[in-house]
Amino acid sequence: MTGQSPTPLLDTVDVPADIRRLREEQLRQLADELRQETISAVSVTGGHLGAGLGVVELTVALHYVFDTPKDRLIWDVGHQAYPHKIVTGRRSRIRTLRQEGGLSGFTRRAESEYDPFGAAHSSTSISAGLGMAVARDLAGGNNNVVAVIGDGAMSAGMAYEAMNNAGALRSRLIVVLNDNDMSIAPPVGALSGHLSRLLSGRPYVTLRNLGRTFAESLPKPLEMAARRAEEFARGFVAGGTLFDELGFYYVGPVDGHNLDHLLPILKNARDSQLDKPILVHVVTKKGKGYPPAEASDDKYHGVVKFDVVTGKQSKPVANAPQYTAVFAKALIAEAEADKKIVAITAAMPSGTGLDKFAERFPDRHFDVGIAEQHGVTFAAGLACEGFKPFAAIYSTFLQRGYDQVVHDVAIQNLPVRFAIDRAGLVGADGATHAGSFDVAYLGCLPNFVIMAAADELELMHMVATAAQIDDRPSAFRYPRGEGVGIELPVRGTPLEIGKGRILREGTKIALLSFGTRLGECLVAAEDLAAKGLSATVADARFAKPLDTDLIRRLVREHEVLITIEEGSVGGFASQVLQYLASNGLLDHGLKVRPMILPDRFIDHAAPAKQYEQAGLNAAAIVATAIAALGQSALAGPRASRPAS
Repeated sequence: MTGQSPTPLLDTVDVPADIRRLREEQLRQLADELRQETISAVSVTGGHLGAGLGVVELTVALHYVFDTPKDRLIWDVGHQAYPHKIVTGRRSRIRTLRQEGGLSGFTRRAESEYDPFGAAHSSTSISAGLGMAVARDLAGGNNNVVAVIGDGAMSAGMAYEAMNNAGALRSRLIVVLNDNDMSIAPPVGALSGHLSRLLSGRPYVTLRNLGRTFAESLPKPLEMAARRAEEFARGFVAGGTLFDELGFYYVGPVDGHNLDHLLPILKNARDSQLDKPILVHVVTKKGKGYPPAEASDDKYHGVVKFDVVTGKQSKPVANAPQYTAVFAKALIAEAEADKKIVAITAAMPSGTGLDKFAERFPDRHFDVGIAEQHGVTFAAGLACEGFKPFAAIYSTFLQRGYDQVVHDVAIQNLPVRFAIDRAGLVGADGATHAGSFDVAYLGCLPNFVIMAAADELELMHMVATAAQIDDRPSAFRYPRGEGVGIELPVRGTPLEIGKGRILREGTKIALLSFGTRLGECLVAAEDLAAKGLSATVADARFAKPLDTDLIRRLVREHEVLITIEEGSVGGFASQVLQYLASNGLLDHGLKVRPMILPDRFIDHAAPAKQYEQAGLNAAAIVATAIAALGQSALAGPRASRPAS
């Protein structure tokens, strides 16, 4: 009938309680409509699609079986939570995903009571869930806690630390392992589904507990033999020995798209009387139900706006190459000339551009999984043996390996080279993925060389520079997105360590940029010139070691010094101010204004809007300069300050 809604059943669902009022036989239709709505929404907004499509049935089943939000449901990372958002009161806003003022692309506590834990970095769900389960027990509660974690997130040590602790505490916690890569699962069919229902049911559990009690009454050798026989039997039919060893009761694998299998198993887990945590191993297909996603290599993990019928993504034609692609090109050029160069990524080969490096040098590329701690120390080990490791890790993810950066790299003065992608604000991914802190957290470490590329040509030069630094650790940072369109050479040229450059000469105001705000500084200088105010624009290039000759010159020849960077307090400006203060360069009336990211987390929006909110665009630079000058902005040029 014309005008009929394509999602009539989903239209009756606003919150999970509405799902629980449906009959079980209606849930298949609800899942189909929820998948359709998810595809439709993401086609408008862009975002993470494949992961959400893979958990549609699981989302429906979990909200049907568990009493959310009283029962806590934690989605690891959160990029698979779009279907969850649709059925938890946020459908009317789902087409604001990742837009300014709209829904977050990840789970977020401030957004909904159905998001008990905010995420965006992986492998945290079991730890958080265990904390909630223990809190429940201490408070005398009886609600369930369910953590849904993907097989990729299980590559991080934190997940195993949490499981080990959960097994030891024997808390009542349910972990759903969403295995969408068939990486640890045998083929799933009706037999394995039947076995999983059997193994999760109360009769088997009760019998198993009786068997354990009987075994414990046997002499020790016989008890151990009985335990091994039982574990072998379960491992043979269900593959659960590893999780058993960690103290979990393993159930699975089960077909995550078959509601007839999912529902009874989840109910059994909910109603279990076990005195230990449960792991339900669910096998799903990323991109399920949308042929273009299923056929794609990345299963449409992250997409821009697309045509629902064809799946064609509306990617704009770039006027300049992506910084990530320039990094890959530069590193490949260096590796062509130096066989000691190797590249490391933590489960982000395409995100860091190292997939291109891997195509050219498959034996010299290492993806360590979501394991930044291991990746950093692995790089340190390579450096110990004379190799030249480049660890390409997003700024926000390198935070996860900070102890290893300090203890295993910096203290030992090992020449590990950190290629820090996603520096500064990152747009739609918001605060969780912003590269705000790396200059601050690396700048306080002795021996580090720290660089920031102002454009894509500078990035090529910094890759070449890092390749030459073989006596200490180094890092260079660069943002997400496109460069400025500079013609690029085949290979970069190493820079002189600790030396910046001047791009525009002036007399009154010195703009000292660190990173890609340089373009905004040049625009600001033009605007200031139109107001009769002469400005010098300099590119620091290095936060450590500082170009102290350049800084002294800027101090000597200008009334105002403004530093501009895409980072938090404690970063480049702090290095400059420390130098100025320690050397008496603030004692004669110099006006210094550090421009940094504000002391708050900045929500998702277009990058230009984010930098406007942060006060780091050309207009803000001009306003800062005029405010620093005050009434003197109206006066003529002043005499140069004598050298200090």
